[in-house]
Amino acid sequence: MRAAPSPALPQQTAAEQVRSVLARAISLSLTVDGQTYDLLGAHTVGARGRITLHPPADTPLSAHLARAPFEAPGVRVDLTDIAPTALRDRVRARVALTGRLVPAVPGDPGALRLDLARVTLRTGAGTEDVDPAAYALAAPDPLALDEAALLTHLADAHADLVSELVVLAGSRLPHGLVRALPLAMDRHAVSLRCEYGEGHCDLRLLFPAEARDAATAGDMVRRLLTAPRCAHHHDHR
Repeated sequence: MRAAPSPALPQQTAAEQVRSVLARAISLSLTVDGQTYDLLGAHTVGARGRITLHPPADTPLSAHLARAPFEAPGVRVDLTDIAPTALRDRVRARVALTGRLVPAVPGDPGALRLDLARVTLRTGAGTEDVDPAAYALAAPDPLALDEAALLTHLADAHADLVSELVVLAGSRLPHGLVRALPLAMDRHAVSLRCEYGEGHCDLRLLFPAEARDAATAGDMVRRLLTAPRCAHHHDHR
């Protein structure tokens, strides 16, 4: 579904998006020598985005990693960013990080660090390679950890407010809207997914000022309804 292009909006860089996905991810998939393992709660993200895996003991994965040639290419970590609200298509982004595994602590095979070589971000806008140096220097969005709670609260407790936010798009939003739900939120804006009988478009509403935390994000959403109409923009996909 297409509409007139919107003005460029302040938004997270690709590196910040990747760091935000990692900050809130509780699961990932690890591919070693062409074999994929799903891990839940078995990784940590440290300074500069360093990913450390903590493979469960006495599992096929642990046995595989014990004999895996870590110097060889093909070690990949995949993460999927899922919207917390009940959208038709809840996948917002996919992140792939490739490199090799090395002991996180010399002499201790229990934890393994990903020695990063490549970072790829895939969203509805396309696929982008992220410079590993930019990834290391970036920080997660300040709302990354609170985003799910903010969006579900907006959807569950303030459906009327969501409807009022949709009105801000005015006549530029295509007719035939079936429903609208919160899609994403970062320090710059809140995004709504506007679903139609076929397809959807995403409405991104720029905050009057950057949100520093969850409390100010809630205030920014309310202030959107009183901001000058020219301050609102949207992105159709």
